[in-house]
Amino acid sequence: MSLLRPGSHRVAALVDDAAVAAALLAVEAAWSRALGRPGARADPALSGLLAESEDAGNPVVPLVRALRASVDDPAAAALIHRGLTSQDVLDSALMLLAARVLDRVRDDLAGTAGALAGHARRHRDHVMAGRTLTQHAVPITFGLKAAQWLTGVLDALDTVAATRAALPAQCGGAAGTLSLLAATVPDPLATAAAFAAELGLADPGLPWHTRRTPVTRLGDTLVTVTDALGVIAAGVALLARPEFGELAEGGPDGRGGSSTMPHKHNPVLSVLIRGAAAQAPLLAAQLHLAAAQAVDERPDGAWHSEWPALQALLLVTATAASQAAELTRELRVHPDVMARRAHAAAADLLAERGGAADADVEGYLGVAGTLVDRALARHADHPAAGSLPAGGRAGADDDR
Repeated sequence: MSLLRPGSHRVAALVDDAAVAAALLAVEAAWSRALGRPGARADPALSGLLAESEDAGNPVVPLVRALRASVDDPAAAALIHRGLTSQDVLDSALMLLAARVLDRVRDDLAGTAGALAGHARRHRDHVMAGRTLTQHAVPITFGLKAAQWLTGVLDALDTVAATRAALPAQCGGAAGTLSLLAATVPDPLATAAAFAAELGLADPGLPWHTRRTPVTRLGDTLVTVTDALGVIAAGVALLARPEFGELAEGGPDGRGGSSTMPHKHNPVLSVLIRGAAAQAPLLAAQLHLAAAQAVDERPDGAWHSEWPALQALLLVTATAASQAAELTRELRVHPDVMARRAHAAAADLLAERGGAADADVEGYLGVAGTLVDRALARHADHPAAGSLPAGGRAGADDDR
């Protein structure tokens, strides 16, 4: 959570340092269970981990030290973490954080999809000016615009679901051979699979210490989400300009106010979502850069550069997804303004067919309605359709 990341309070607890520490502890506990041993019960001070992680280069070493110190029996203490390496614990913990974030993002995207389906349905035949390269093109409907936004969100939902199901545990030991584990248990690969199952993560089959596909795939998925949401936010921000007045953000009184101009109602959710969409690709690029720089059996710096980038990307995406669910649920649509503008621009909008003598913009919509119906049918058949009620604000009229 940060004053310079407005809205991060919505989801910060999913990925903050306390969440990281809890995930590290969960990994160590899952490893003990996979080996059939009781796990140590300890709650190391976060301040201690922060201070001591620099000496080891990562927070796992001081965590393991604290866990072993909490056990009175030296022999039992020595078994804690035995067979793992720091990267196993940290990578697996980050996948646990990612799982929690993707679950939250999935729910928020489902809410956004439901709201957009409602807008597409209500405004299926409400005409507005289509615009290409900032200029008038041909008539479209707001239902079609909402259907396009909906389709982008459904694409993102599919990507999130696939990535969430494939999030892997990391288990390779010191250099990816499971050598100490192989000297400890009869079937080390079965133990590694049991470890993944304990965490609710996938068994990757092979360690991925320097094969960072799981991380880059996750990053690409998060950017797919912010791409889809950024398109919506850009469209709302544009059409909410006073010179358009076709859309407006809803929400509580006082949102979007100015420190000096009392008349303003800034589209702040759209602005913040656009900001997230501008940040996310570069954060994902850092993950790809780190992946390309991975060397030996554990990278010397490239791996370390992933952590803050991934944490920031998870936070940015989850925040934007929460904001987008609210934005679309509370969105105010003004079809009367849309229609008035479309009729005023009829000469331009109907120029393709050779004139606008009858100004029949509603009669030149092609198959827009059919395309809306297709998007709505996909949403109705999508698993997300049952997650939250479709239609935005229940029983509300968004023509305000």
